[in-house]
Amino acid sequence: MLPIPTLTTQRLILRPHTLQDAPDIQRLIGERDVAKTLAVVPHPYPDGAAEEWISKRVDFAEKGNLQFAIVDRQTCKLIGGIGFHQFDRESDCAEIGYWIAKPCWGKGYGTEAAQAVVKYGFEEMGLNRIYAKHFKQNPASGRVMQKIGMKYEGCQRQSFKKWGEYIDYEFYAILKSEYLK
Repeated sequence: MLPIPTLTTQRLILRPHTLQDAPDIQRLIGERDVAKTLAVVPHPYPDGAAEEWISKRVDFAEKGNLQFAIVDRQTCKLIGGIGFHQFDRESDCAEIGYWIAKPCWGKGYGTEAAQAVVKYGFEEMGLNRIYAKHFKQNPASGRVMQKIGMKYEGCQRQSFKKWGEYIDYEFYAILKSEYLK
């Protein structure tokens, strides 16, 4: 497996997480409006959870699960996270997931970061298929998926339970052949 690279875009730096990111991760991802869009993020976000999560990134990277901190190039501040998980080496596919800090919503950062990670997945990792899912009540995430060229594949109705509510998942994917067009 390749080491976690640093990727740059016009406005962003995508880099490996460091323990110095932990306070920002806890504060930003722990905000209720952000946490409610993510399957595995609790609210309130517990003390020490960000440090524990960051310390496990090396193990995940060895399995092809690459996670990047999204940093604003001008301010050098953490504004989100993005990466691959559910990596399947035999099928050359992976799931992409991301989150953006609430103050940065609606500014195109998710799309910009996702484009860079999809490019890396197809051009450097040799993936054939990249897929994603979002909670139906988070259509902004679906718009990011559409903007990066993903096609809608369907809905799993009430397939996840978060905070006592059954939630529909919307699924999208892009193939390498579609990316190359």
